[in-house]
Amino acid sequence: MRPARWLFWGCTALYLAVGLYLTVGHGFLMGDALSRVSAARSVLFSRDPHLAAIGFVFTPLTAVVQLPTVLLSQWWPGLTSWGVTGVVMSAPFMAGAVVQIFKIGTDRGCPMWLVWTVTALFALNPMIVFYGGNGMSEAPFLLLMCWATRRLIRWCTTDDIHDLVAVAVALGLAYLTRYDALAAGLAVTVFVFATTLLRNGWKNKRELLFPAALDAVLVALPTGVAFLAWAATSWLITGEALQQFSSTYGNSSILAQSGGGSTDPGYALIFSIAETVVLGPVLPLLIPIVAVLAWRRRDLEVIAAVVVLASVIAFATLSYMRGLTFPFLRFYICALPLMAVLAFQLVPPGGPLVERRHGPHGFARRVVVGSRSVPAALAVALVVFTPVATGALMVSPTLSDQQYALESVVFPAPDDTSDKRRTERRIIASFSTERALAQHIDAMNLPEGSVLMDTVYGFAVYTATDNPRTFVIPSDQDFTSIVNRPADHGVQYVLAVPDSGRGESDAVNRRYPTLYETGANIATLELEIPNDGQDQPTWRLYRIL
Repeated sequence: MRPARWLFWGCTALYLAVGLYLTVGHGFLMGDALSRVSAARSVLFSRDPHLAAIGFVFTPLTAVVQLPTVLLSQWWPGLTSWGVTGVVMSAPFMAGAVVQIFKIGTDRGCPMWLVWTVTALFALNPMIVFYGGNGMSEAPFLLLMCWATRRLIRWCTTDDIHDLVAVAVALGLAYLTRYDALAAGLAVTVFVFATTLLRNGWKNKRELLFPAALDAVLVALPTGVAFLAWAATSWLITGEALQQFSSTYGNSSILAQSGGGSTDPGYALIFSIAETVVLGPVLPLLIPIVAVLAWRRRDLEVIAAVVVLASVIAFATLSYMRGLTFPFLRFYICALPLMAVLAFQLVPPGGPLVERRHGPHGFARRVVVGSRSVPAALAVALVVFTPVATGALMVSPTLSDQQYALESVVFPAPDDTSDKRRTERRIIASFSTERALAQHIDAMNLPEGSVLMDTVYGFAVYTATDNPRTFVIPSDQDFTSIVNRPADHGVQYVLAVPDSGRGESDAVNRRYPTLYETGANIATLELEIPNDGQDQPTWRLYRIL
């Protein structure tokens, strides 16, 4: 078996093990990951199963990939209640990202000891391990970004159409994983156009204007098609083309309800730089060193890597500065592959690339005379301690809002009663109440369509129930008529959350604003369920009159 295959399966096993340890072992689940599991489950097992139930607020790839494993939840409900289907999705994707980093090093012609060292440091970085095992979209997104980076680096030298097509496909799929890919798609399109245009020098640019335009269209086409197809499908089905911005469930509404956006661009810029440095502590040193070496070597490959990966970081920074997103460390995760690739690029390229078809403007790499051991040793010296540094900073509530509770998993301190530790335990306990609530409702043996619930918070209940058809949820095409006249449609209970914060977007609250407090004259309070999770609502189960 080739080394890349051993690497893939080894990393997949590692991330699966870590993911199962965190989810099943400790109940540490990420809300965004569990919501994608809920979306996939609604496609297959809701009262009204259909593909559009996957929703149009967030990109679909993460949920679509889980459909085969979610299908098994009808026999093993724990696959969804513990988010295992998400773990099964993210582990091989992140392992694929590791393989791409490995291949970038081998394509560069770096000494194998350096390739394995940098690859191992990337694969074992705490952020990579965590997001390889938690079911979030970062794993497939990183794979696609690393794939695009590798093939764009190759194309700079080979001018091979196969490399450029691979870049285009990777970026198109990346858009269906995270909207951030639009930034990379735009940056790569400009880079490809400029590179082809100037292949023969500035004076001869006119003769390559048409080929440059063709290359740019080729690399932009899949992303453009993905954008238009996704927006058009959303508009045809829901009447809204860009639900991420216009829907009451979209990111704009979430920010308004949660108060997560920045109002100070200067602070947001400094914070974004700090987040990038948390993940890539040596980037401030690597970037100028590699830039100088690339200039001296006339090495275009360095720019290619920066174009793909730094554009995503720049997009996250700009979005936070404009108050359009949350200050989450994971949004800057492309700093990790950027650091690994730049470490490889300290070493001069060595040896020809294996290519399928040499393009008309491809060229043989310049062989740089001199020792390769010194830059290789420098690369290792710079990055060797970065996993430790990142891991240490991941326990900071300020810099690592979504990850710092890992400290109570990795270093449990049951006797520590500090506020920080209590908060960490509540974060880890998130969705435990929803699992218990789902079990309670399952034990009531209710018929189909008996419980009305929005999935704003209810997604965790929906993933945990053994009987998903018991619930009437927003993806059901008759949801609007049922929420208007629940008693007439056989609904017996309503699950309600407070009409504040995220609860403001809850469809039941929007129809009955006083339901949670008074029952809105349509229901009486049956049960109140305090929540053990951090920032999770106290549930109320109302019986329909």
